[in-house]
Amino acid sequence: QVDLVESGGGLVQAGGSLRLSCAASGRTFSMYTMGWFRQAPGKEREFVAAINRGGVNTYYADVVKGRFTISRDNAKNTVYLQMNSLKPEDTAVYYCAARPGAVVADRGYDYWGQGTQVTVSS
Repeated sequence: QVDLVESGGGLVQAGGSLRLSCAASGRTFSMYTMGWFRQAPGKEREFVAAINRGGVNTYYADVVKGRFTISRDNAKNTVYLQMNSLKPEDTAVYYCAARPGAVVADRGYDYWGQGTQVTVSS
């Protein structure tokens, strides 16, 4: 069981950067694979990035590779998404999610935050 709260969203111009944070409650944060997802208006929720429990292995959707970086600080019970070179098509609500176990994947996440809005203007 883990509670997740996202922060850091906002308005940014194309080419700019934002860093999203996801704060987790509980003493077992390091037992979860963590992921970021996003959902744009009229679109299905899509996978963005994931990171394993130790913070060594990462997995990215092709559309964000080279621009986004996922990281975690288990001592702070926090996962981050650094977003650089933002594009208007990155506009979406971004969600943090937790997946019990060691498998880094784009599905199977059991716990979700409420989301934070990211809007990229052109």
